Formats: sequence, C-alpha cells, structure tokens
Amino acid sequence: MADYLPAALLEACVVVGASSDKLQEVYQAFHSNGTPELPPLEPEVLHVLVPPFVSRPQAESETLRPRGKRRRSFLRKKREQLPSSAPTPGGGAADGKGGSEDISVPKDIDLMALPQLCFPGGLQVTSEQKDEEFHFLVFTNVFGNKTHGVVMQCYRPIQEGTSFYQNGADSSKLFSAYSFCVISKYPFFTALKDCLSCLLIQLKTCRLSDMEDRVKEFAAKLTLVPVPPPGQLHLMFELRPLTIILPAKEDRDLPAVDLDLHLPFLCLRPQQLLQVICCLLQEQRVVLFSADWSRLTLMAECLLLFLQPLSWQQPYVPVLARGMLDFLMAPTAFLMGCHLSHFAEVAAETEDLILINIDKGTVCTSSSDTIDLPDIPPAAAECFTQRCQSLKIHFDLDHWRHASSTDINEQRTQRRTWQQNLNHNIQRVALELIVNIFRLDVSDHLNYEHRVFHSEEFLKTREPAEQLFYKKVLETHIFHSFLKDRLNKKMDNFARMELGTRSEIMKAMVEVPRRPTMQEIQARRKSSVTEIRLSKRLGMSLPNLGDDQTISFQRNSLLTRIFVPDPGLKSPPKPVKVFKLPDFPASLSFHSVQSYYSELIQQLGKAIFTVQNENSALLARFYYLRGLINTLCSRRLDALSDFQNLYKTDTAIFPTHLVTFLVDSLHRDERQQAQRRPELKRLILKQLVQPDDHVKKFQLPRQQLHQDEFVRCIQECRIVKDVTTIHRLFEALADGQPQKVDPELFKIFYTFWKEAEAEAQDVSLPSEVIDHLDYSECVYKLSSCVKTSLGVGKIAMTQKRLFLLTEGRPGFLEITKFRDIQEVKVATAPFLLVRIPSLRIQTSGRPETFEANLKTETELWNLVVKEMWAGRKMADQHKDPQYMTQALTNVLLMDAVTGSLQTQRSIAAASKLAYFDKIKHEVPMMVPKTTSETLKHKINPSLDLAEPQTVHVLLYTPGQLTCNDSEAEMNPKLWVALSGGRVVVFDAASWSMLQACIQVGESQVNCMMGLVQEQVWIGSQDSVIYIIDTHSMSCNKQLTEHRQEVTSLAMDTRDLQLTYSCSCDGSILQWDSSSLKVKRQFHLNCQRLSSIQVHDGTLWCCKYTLHPPKRISLPGTSGVTCMIRVKDQIWVGCCGRSSVGGECDGQLRSQVLVVDPQSHAVEKELQGHSDSIQTLCSAEDRYVLSGSARRDGKIAIWKVE
Repeated sequence: MADYLPAALLEACVVVGASSDKLQEVYQAFHSNGTPELPPLEPEVLHVLVPPFVSRPQAESETLRPRGKRRRSFLRKKREQLPSSAPTPGGGAADGKGGSEDISVPKDIDLMALPQLCFPGGLQVTSEQKDEEFHFLVFTNVFGNKTHGVVMQCYRPIQEGTSFYQNGADSSKLFSAYSFCVISKYPFFTALKDCLSCLLIQLKTCRLSDMEDRVKEFAAKLTLVPVPPPGQLHLMFELRPLTIILPAKEDRDLPAVDLDLHLPFLCLRPQQLLQVICCLLQEQRVVLFSADWSRLTLMAECLLLFLQPLSWQQPYVPVLARGMLDFLMAPTAFLMGCHLSHFAEVAAETEDLILINIDKGTVCTSSSDTIDLPDIPPAAAECFTQRCQSLKIHFDLDHWRHASSTDINEQRTQRRTWQQNLNHNIQRVALELIVNIFRLDVSDHLNYEHRVFHSEEFLKTREPAEQLFYKKVLETHIFHSFLKDRLNKKMDNFARMELGTRSEIMKAMVEVPRRPTMQEIQARRKSSVTEIRLSKRLGMSLPNLGDDQTISFQRNSLLTRIFVPDPGLKSPPKPVKVFKLPDFPASLSFHSVQSYYSELIQQLGKAIFTVQNENSALLARFYYLRGLINTLCSRRLDALSDFQNLYKTDTAIFPTHLVTFLVDSLHRDERQQAQRRPELKRLILKQLVQPDDHVKKFQLPRQQLHQDEFVRCIQECRIVKDVTTIHRLFEALADGQPQKVDPELFKIFYTFWKEAEAEAQDVSLPSEVIDHLDYSECVYKLSSCVKTSLGVGKIAMTQKRLFLLTEGRPGFLEITKFRDIQEVKVATAPFLLVRIPSLRIQTSGRPETFEANLKTETELWNLVVKEMWAGRKMADQHKDPQYMTQALTNVLLMDAVTGSLQTQRSIAAASKLAYFDKIKHEVPMMVPKTTSETLKHKINPSLDLAEPQTVHVLLYTPGQLTCNDSEAEMNPKLWVALSGGRVVVFDAASWSMLQACIQVGESQVNCMMGLVQEQVWIGSQDSVIYIIDTHSMSCNKQLTEHRQEVTSLAMDTRDLQLTYSCSCDGSILQWDSSSLKVKRQFHLNCQRLSSIQVHDGTLWCCKYTLHPPKRISLPGTSGVTCMIRVKDQIWVGCCGRSSVGGECDGQLRSQVLVVDPQSHAVEKELQGHSDSIQTLCSAEDRYVLSGSARRDGKIAIWKVE
C-alpha cells in the first residue's frame, strides 16, 4: 500500500564522479611524470540523497513510514574504498569519518547502471575547465513504469581544500567532472533543469567540504514540493534566483508535458517525421543518434507523446552509454538512443534497424538509405503535412515586435506561455493524425459486450494499398493496449475528437447492416475517381454502362477522408491557474517542515474559500492538494475529508488507491471518529473495482452451438445484437436439427453474410438512377436479370421501395413504395409449354399489377417483399422507424439463410424470420384513431443494446440549458435513464442519439432534474446524486449526503440557487446549487417519501398513506405508475394489461390516459406501448413523452392539444 502515498517532486538526488583516491593518483602521476594523456576513470556513486531528510517523532514514524516498502537498503560506500568495487545493496560502507550510514533507495533506481548513464561518453580528466552540460534520462521497469532523471555535469579542480570552483587562475591544470542527477517519478525535464541551474550557482561559491550539505539542502527542498493534480492548476515555487513552474498533466492517464514539443520539427521535415511515427506504430527497432546527449531523450519523449493515446509498450532506453551498445542486439522492437560517433559501427554490425540522425535530419535503415515499410495512409499523411506547415515554431519571429523584457522571470513567463500554446497546437496536430488513421473504422469492428475485435473484417475495409500497413499495426502491443481503452469506452482526447468529427449521418445511424447511401455515392461523383468496380453478384449483367454513366463507390472512402477542420486547431488551450507555494523554510528541521506544511494548508484553505462558488474544477484541485499535504502530515481524517469533497467537485481526479491506503492505516480511535461522520463512513465502505482489460480476436466456432453459444457468436461477429431476432435465426438455421447449429453451417452463413456486405460496398449505380433516389437510401438486394411487366432488368430493393434497373440503356423504373403495396402473391406465368413461378405486386393508385418472372428466386422475393411491406405498415401506423429497420434486418437474414442452406427447406427455414408478416395476421395493424392522431414519433433508447431496457426516468432540457457556441449543443435534449445506471442522451430537435451511454453508478435511477448551471442532477437508488456536465457529457461530481435511495429532486423557480432532494427515509436536503453545499436539512416521519415539489415557495411532499382523501377510478387499467400536469390536463401512465395472443406474445398492453382535472373524465385513451408505462415528462407543454418497461422499452412522443 505504500506505493500509493503521495510522491514529491524529488525521488532521489545522486552525486556521481571519480573516487578521491583515483583522482589523487591521476593528479600525482600528471605532476610527477608530466603525462599528457589522461586516462578515463570509472564513475562511481559518491552520494545518494533520498527522503525523508528530517526525522519525525517515534510515534509518527510508526504510523506513517513514507514509501518504506518501496525501498531497499543501500549503504554508502567508504571514501577510501577502491572505486572498482561497485556499491551493492546491503554492502558495508562508512563515511569519511569512519562511520556507516544506512540509506533507503527507491526500488526503481538502478545504482549499478546510473554511473554509466550519468557519464554516457565516459568520465574524463581534462587540463582545462569546461562548461556545464545537461542531459536527460528515462528509466523503465519491467512493469512499464517510468522514472525520469536530469543530469548536470560540471567540473571542479583536482586539489584538496579549494572551493568547488576556483576564481582566477587555476594552478592545478586538472579538472574532474561530477554529475548531479535529480530523479523524479514525473517528466518535469525543464523544471528540474532549472532547479539544477539554481544549485549550480551555489556550488560555484561553496567549498568542497560544504558541497554535500548544499546538495542535501537542495534535495530536501525539492521533496517539499508536491506534484500538481491533473487539470489546469500549475504549481510555482521560488528557488533563487529563478521562479520555477510545475505544469500539471492534462489528464490523469497522460504524462505532464514539460519540454519543447517542436524539437522534432526543427530536426526533421514533416515527411521524415511521418516515417518515424510510422515505424513506431509498426513497432520497429528504432535508434536515435546525436552528438548532443540531451537531444536524445527530448526527441524520444516528443515522439512518444505524438503517439498518444497509443502507449509504447516495448523496451525504451533513450540514452545508451558506451558500454551498453550490446542492447541494440536485442531481437525485440525497441526505441533507443546513442552517440553519433557510434553510427557507422551500429549500422555495420546490426540489421533491420531504423537509424535516425537527429543532427543531420536523416532517416534510413542499417541496410539501405531507404525504408522499406508500408507508409501511413496517404490521406492522413497529407493532412498532417498541411497542418505542420501552419505551426509557428520560431519564438523570435513571433516576439520580435514586442519590447524587450528587463526581468528574467518575466521573460521566462513569456516564453513559457508561447511554448504552452505551441505544445497545445502540436498535440492537436499529432492527435488528429492518430484519429485520421483509426477513427470510426476501429470502433465499427469492436464488440463491446464480448470484448471482441474483428481484425480480419477491419482489414477488408481498407484500401488495398493500405492493408499491409494496418496488418502490421494490428499485430503490435501498442495497438492491443489502444484496443483495451476503446473497449473500456475510455473518454480520452482521441474519443472526444473522434466523436466531435463524426458526421451527423454516422451519429444517427440505426442498428442495421451498413450499405453505401446515395449521398455517399454522390460524394464520389465530386471526386475524380471514375473507376468501375461492379460486383459480380450485384451488377454483373448491367449492360452498356460507360465511364460517364457510372459512379463508383470505393469502400469506406467517405469515412477515411473526413478530417478535423482547421478552426479546431486554432482553439486555445484551457486557461491555466498558477498557485504559488510558500517559501522554503530556512531550517529543515522536523518542526520547520511541519510549519511549512501548515502554512501551505492555510494558503490552500484561502484558495478554496476564494473559488468555492466560481470554479468547481479549480476547487477540486485545491482540495486534492490539501488532501495530499494532510496525508504527509499524518492528518488522515482531514485528508479523507478533502478527498471526499472531490465527489462534489470533480470525481475524475479522485485518488482511489491513496484513499484506500489511508482507510487501511486508520487507528482505532480514528476509525471510530470516521464511523460517526457519514461522509467518511461511505469512503471506508467503498470497494475498489478492477476494470476488465482482456481483448479477444473473433474466431469462428469449432463445435456445435447451443442457443446461448449461438447468441454469443452472432453478437461477437456483429451481425445482429437483438437477442429475440437471434433466437429466430437460430431456429431457422437449426431447422430439422436437435436445437443445435453445426459449426460448418455457421461458417457458411457467416461467409455469405460478410460477402454480401462487401459486395454491397462495391455497388455502382448509373447517375440517372441515383437522381431518382433519396440521399439516405441504400440498395440492399438485387435480383438477377429477369423479365417483368415493365421490361427486362434487375429488381432492386432499398429500405423504401422496389425499382427496376432496365436492360439495355440503363434507366430507373419505380415498381412500388412499400407503404403503397396492397397485395403480394406468388403466381405462374406461361412460357412455351411450361409455367414459370412469378411474383405479382398490386399497388394502390395503379390499376395494373406488376409481375416478375423470378423463377427460382420467386419464393424468397415473396418473403422479402411481404416482410418489408408489413414492417413499413407497422412503422407508419406506430410512428416507429425501428419497425422498418427490424424488417430490413429480417430480410437480410432471410437472404443469408437461404443462401447458406441451399436445400428444399431453405424457404421454410427463412420464413421463420418473417416476423412482421406473421404478426400482421394475428394482431390488427390499425392503431386506434385517437392514438394515431396524438402520437408523433417513437424512439428506441436501447438501440445500442442486446435487449430492450426499462425506461425509468425521462428528462427534457430546453436548448438554453447549454450556452456554448456549438449549434448542436444549443438544441434541446432528452435524457433517458435506463436500467443499471445507464443514461442515454438524444438531440430533441432531430431525435438522433447524442450519447449512447453515460454511466452513473450501477443502481437504478429514480429521478433527474436539469439546472441552469449547465448540469443535470440524477438521483439513484444507491443514495447518491450524480451530476452530469452538459458540455463534456460526463459525470464528474457526486453528492453523497443522503443515506437511503434518492427518490425525488425539485428546484425553487423563484430562487434558482435553491435545490431540494429527498430520500425514501424521509430526509429532505436543501442545496445551494452553485456551491453544492447543504443549507438546510430536515426529516419527515413517514413510511416512504416518494416525491417533492416546490409550488409558490411551498415545498410539497408526497408520502405513502393508507387512507387517501379521495379516489378516482380509471376504467380499463390495473394501476397507475406515474402522472404529470400539462396545461389543463392530467396525463396518467398506467400498468399493463395482459393481451391475447398477437404481437405481444404474452406481453402487456398499456395506455396513457388524458384526464380532465375538473370533471375527472378521461378525454383520451392512448395505446402506444406493449408494457407498463414507467415515466412521463413534458417538453415545453407542447409534447408529452412516455417511457415503458423492458418488454417494450421505447419512448413515445405525444402531441399536446
């Protein structure tokens, strides 16, 4: 558990150099012999400085021992010990006074390798003093955890008793290098370099005997500096003469960026940078070269940041010392860096390496000057190159027109601000590249329920020239880690950009097999592509189609060319708040350090008071910081209280593991105190939930499938999600079998289905035909060339109509729209001496009957047309477009079943999927007139799920709830609470789904309420009120003051700052909605408090009672579930009644009743659901929306008169 204690800026400070004995030997040899050649020396660890630097009272040290389990014992070496004997854990040692000191070293620091890395080019004794140099290190353990180091090399004269740096002439003429390495868990390269620069000033003026104390004081100060939490709060501290900034990381899963991200753009052209990124995405063996050690790590870190959110999983050693070159012989992928002087040697001795010369700006392989690897898809590469040209990467060019700064800290602030803006733009450009490479196509081939990725199907959707690139990327560890995040539905920068650039068509897509729409085919017309690619199955016999008459659709061409618009790159970074830490104490005694922490806690308290009603995100960061400091001071209850406040401000930064550690370390009396504080009691009972990280590749079954296994396989291969449809498909494929599906038959069915999908992507239609169809129409089925009453041609089916592609000169002849069909039947037509099966379709408004001699296809087309006809009639009558979507899915499954079985019973088997054609004979398709006139539309919030879910709560929020510049966010929204804490959001202007799932706990939602502060409050059965931010569409705040399930929420319209909530135990809380603090609390003694409302300044409470003052009988209902007042009407949702046969198959029929409040008479009986009504809500008194239980699971939108 000690791993979860808050880490400070500094983990360790190590001084590396040559031993005094070796230096004296070299000094004496030089002066006695006058030897011009100075041999290289073996660097050794001279000092290791690690926290804690102050001793605490015994009682405190027993209760909280910082990071004690994370260290191993290291005994400092004797100064008189031979330098060849390396320091080992547990070895004996003594300091200069002959004593020994036991030093605890962080486990991730390898003291054996550190001396080489501090002097990667070797430790040299020189005859002249050299300038200081810095370079940077990254250490990675076997678990992929990184530790970062900044190394400062400086020289001192070899002479006892002199100052560290001599002023004036140097009599010794010999100088030895020392390295000061500051090690941190966090990549604060610039900040730590600034800190070492401040240390350097002190070292220049101190004597050698004082050097260790100065370095220890320096290290002790850095251990007092906390690390800022993720977000927009940066920390500032004074380390004279500089003011140093610690930037916060943008997201908890991303590293902090404290370096110049434009360095790669100064060294490489965009085309070369793309080559390097391409090599990393394909996990090649990449080696960086430079004559400047500092460039290696900075370049490598920038490149890995460009890959985000993909995370490098392979060995990573950005600086290889001279003695580590054998690492380059490793057979696995890696990213390493070495000195430019080894370039020729490495290129000659190793094969298949990608060699990047940073200094010359070249990229080649160890075997040739060119890279023989598949390139990044050209469209994404071209967009990246264009974006790079718009970057302003030269500070002087941007600031030459400004006045010169006379203050160094002011100048550094200007440069830092410029760099932060540039880093933001560069990260946007790099993220856009990754989004353009993967974007929708990866998501389209994921099955979230079973955590399956269809790699083979994904590759088939790629252009032939791009397939090799994607094939290599899909095999990498870096992509596998990326898939885990996608399957976990991680809302990171990639997901936000991908969602933000998704077209409205893609957002509104229903659950139906994908086919190219006429709009997409038209989009190809505007390009210069005129290639003809006719499918053998869909278009082989279309005659006489010239190049000028055909529009070719390339698979996924529309999706792969949708890029982020330029204005997106110009969006400024979020505003940053800088918090200044107190000045370091003059003395580093225990009491001085505690006083420093107390002052810091006091300053954080003032900051919390200042922003508590203004900026909840910033408030959360201050609470987080104060919780960390309280933890360091062993104020565990105060720390838990601060972390508890994160529920109200921003749960995204809640330190779950640290809180668990604090709870486990509580003393008995502290635990008793926490138990008496309800908000802390909840923290004590909170359990850690481990995410599911496994990823499967889809594989066809090898054994016979029972029904449950069949459902899983069909869902995994993304054919259909709906369980009831899959059950009908199982019955069709298991026709005549003992309720099992043979794996070979499943393979045939799967292959037929996927081939049909692929062929549909390649369909080409004459431009004359496209002009007659709607943009949203897709061709789903095409017959062979047949004789019809309208002429010879092919019958084509879209989701709206049947039409004939005529033979000879291509043309369009509409046969019928599905809603206009009156009769469909199979007949026979005479041909010579035999009669051929034919299909006859009677259409309203046309006296003549359409007849097609479909021969062997007649029975299948008969099933298909009847199912589409029945689905269209159901959709029109019930105002529910999903009926048509379901009918279309049934038709495509019929086609695949018929093509798979190829037996005499194939039509009989396929007929089991004709669901709507079957129920139209069992249930009257006509909806009552009153219902039809009042019903406006129906939507399905469970569209993305395998089974319908109960609609528990509905909330309509008007467009002014969000005041963003985005037009889409200005639209009104419908919030739908389903089972299991799942919330779905619809655009109430178009009824398209905006957000498929916002998870608010795991329990049932009882109530929702929209606030003007751009929030939606959600009360749950788990006693928590969840708060959703309507801009980010994420739940990042929670109110945990209730002890029982939250049953109702209400707002005082006279004072919008006042909000009320109640729980079933009778507790009522009055909230300040801006500060999220409880202003008043009172309790009602009742059996169950179910609802509250504020009317004319009075709070009305609805509690269960056995003796209501008056009863109103509603005929034809078995109970009332909900009701609301709209204008001068009472709308009542009723429980369902058992239906007799038909569509519902034992389900329930429910109705919404409209009651006159004066006469109590029922004005309307509306039958729009096949299960109990669970919730009602009003949309600006113009519409009423009703949601039903899971056997129906839909939302009906009713017009209010």
